[in-house]
Amino acid sequence: MRRDKKDDEAGAVNPYDHLDKATVVQETRAFNETPINARKCRPILCKLLYLLQHGETIGKTEATDTFFAITKLWQAKDVTLRMLVYLAIKELCTISSDVIIVISSLTKDMTGREDIYRPSAIRALCRILTDTGMLQAIERYMKQAIVDKVPSVSSAALVSSLHLMKRSPDVVRRWANEVQEAVSSDNHMVQFHALSLLYQIRSTDRLAILKMVQKFSKSGLRSPDRIAFQFIESCLRNKHEMVVYEAASAIVRIPSISSGELASAISVLQIFLSSPKSALRFAAVRTLNRISINYPQAVISCNVDLEQLITDQNRSIATLAITTLLKTGAEASVERLMKQIGTFVSEISDEFKLKCLPFKIVVIEAIPIVNTIISIIENNSNAKDLGLSHLCEFIEDCEHPALATKVLHLLGREGPTTNHPARYIRFIYNRVILETTQVRAAAVTALAKFGAECPKLRPNIIILLKRCLLDTDDEVRDRATFYLTILKSEDQAAIVTYILDTLKVSIAGLQHSLEDYVHNERFEEPFDIKQVPLSLETVTEKKPSMLIEEPVIRKETKASRMEIFSAQISAIPEFKKLGPLLKSSPTFDLTKSVTEYYVSCVEHVFNEYILLQFDCRNNVSDQLMEDVYVHLEQEEDTEEDNEGGDINWEIEEILPIKSLPVSKTDINYVLLKIPEDGRIAGAFFATLKFKVRDVDPATGTPESEEFYDDVFAVTWIY
Repeated sequence: MRRDKKDDEAGAVNPYDHLDKATVVQETRAFNETPINARKCRPILCKLLYLLQHGETIGKTEATDTFFAITKLWQAKDVTLRMLVYLAIKELCTISSDVIIVISSLTKDMTGREDIYRPSAIRALCRILTDTGMLQAIERYMKQAIVDKVPSVSSAALVSSLHLMKRSPDVVRRWANEVQEAVSSDNHMVQFHALSLLYQIRSTDRLAILKMVQKFSKSGLRSPDRIAFQFIESCLRNKHEMVVYEAASAIVRIPSISSGELASAISVLQIFLSSPKSALRFAAVRTLNRISINYPQAVISCNVDLEQLITDQNRSIATLAITTLLKTGAEASVERLMKQIGTFVSEISDEFKLKCLPFKIVVIEAIPIVNTIISIIENNSNAKDLGLSHLCEFIEDCEHPALATKVLHLLGREGPTTNHPARYIRFIYNRVILETTQVRAAAVTALAKFGAECPKLRPNIIILLKRCLLDTDDEVRDRATFYLTILKSEDQAAIVTYILDTLKVSIAGLQHSLEDYVHNERFEEPFDIKQVPLSLETVTEKKPSMLIEEPVIRKETKASRMEIFSAQISAIPEFKKLGPLLKSSPTFDLTKSVTEYYVSCVEHVFNEYILLQFDCRNNVSDQLMEDVYVHLEQEEDTEEDNEGGDINWEIEEILPIKSLPVSKTDINYVLLKIPEDGRIAGAFFATLKFKVRDVDPATGTPESEEFYDDVFAVTWIY
């Protein structure tokens, strides 16, 4: 019998669909046989992994027995079997007892000569080690693996370290030097994993993150495609014109390419503009026309050559030249170019004009008109019937699924509330018969909303939805089946919940809850959507309308945090020049609230200035503080961290606190001017300076006129 014979009926059946947990656990006894039959053990391990990864739960006793049986497979030399062993150990280590017996075997594989085993051994070992003390035992091996020359080993160590950061961050932070070395690896995946881990290690140090971003944004990480780019650039000097053009065309199509890297390709295309061959001229001007959309400044150098092509005998070349000049030329040349375009229009054949007409109607008229009609319907209920009728006529000939779907959604929402909702059903059902899958699915939903809100129309809607059950697309069939079941139930609560009401939960909260459910592996219980927080409706300011509307009583809204700060700052005469407030940071403590002097800070960002607001409180009962302000001393940048020169911050204004009695809080402002070069990375050491008078704790009055200067070290500000 042929081994490659396929059964058409059984070819699509999953062989693991009807696995029984007890049977699979019983089969694992084959792991204890001597000698080990690798061919027999491989499918058994696959079955076990399938059950575990599909949420099947195994008791602790069964898991421990299976785990010990799997450890005996280490004696086999089969590579595939060994890989399956690593996967099984990772799955069973969380539910088995005494898993530490495999640590020595995994450590041996991790440091062995077989590179194919080392990455999987590292991943399995780091999954088992949950104790910081045990992790320190393999710390030396992990450091060696991070800087290993084999990319798969290095990536496995880096990714495992990312997971270990959640359990033992202090240990992983000691590997920063090795991770820094791995960032300069030639392999791009090792670079990516090393950079991710380096960010996690330094995530608590804002200054270190800023320096890291500045360092890598200047030098850039190595890309594996750089060699290919150099080859394409060398093709620009090929003796064959077509090779040169294809190389230039490939360069300009690279996403996010810089203007400097485009220069060589544009120079070649500029030479082709004066070529005697019309094909080369057309190819060059078409490519430059495409570039001018995103890089108009880079194409300006070709404007002189493009103007000479305006009189080219080939009208396609001349038209492309003019449109390119309109994108890159100066404002003064636009009127002259528009006059020349007028001469071209008279030479265009009627057949070509007829082909252009539908595109003009769609692009210029359709989308703005639809948006305008929708806006009128939403703002003026008296125009709803007429507006919906116009939109129904529009979707009869609409060839754009996005627009048709948008109109159908509006019909489903607004149509049932009109005086004659039945008139719109015909237009909606026509879309089910004639349109694409996306539009048909939207039409089914719109029909269901009519059936939900209009009980008189519900029998007719049910008939139409039954016809949709024969649709060729499963999305349309599934929607029709779902809505039919709900409408036939006559359960008004279910109809409102599943058809009329939209999703009430927060999308971000739903995503976060699902991620927690998957990561925590609590698959014994189904996911409960009731635990997801509800979404909050955003209150938006309604745009002014020319339509006559009834007066609306507006409720006073509470001023936002930024509005309060802006009002406080604008009331100070020294800060009138700052302009509008762009951003205010959250309040962060510079000292603990229980210390002698409590200081917190808020950073206010303006166009040219940064204003530091220091909230100071005196906690010493027998002292009166006077002339209180925060002194800032800028950190000196090292040559390694500051290759572009010193970043000099200028302190323009300091408004001290004149008097600060005990248990009182007042504000000290320090105004900084942003450096002219725009670099804002920096650090200041803050020191609280003030004068002290001794006072009577009972009355708070000064005991004498004598005072002395004092300072209080605060902390660093980044």
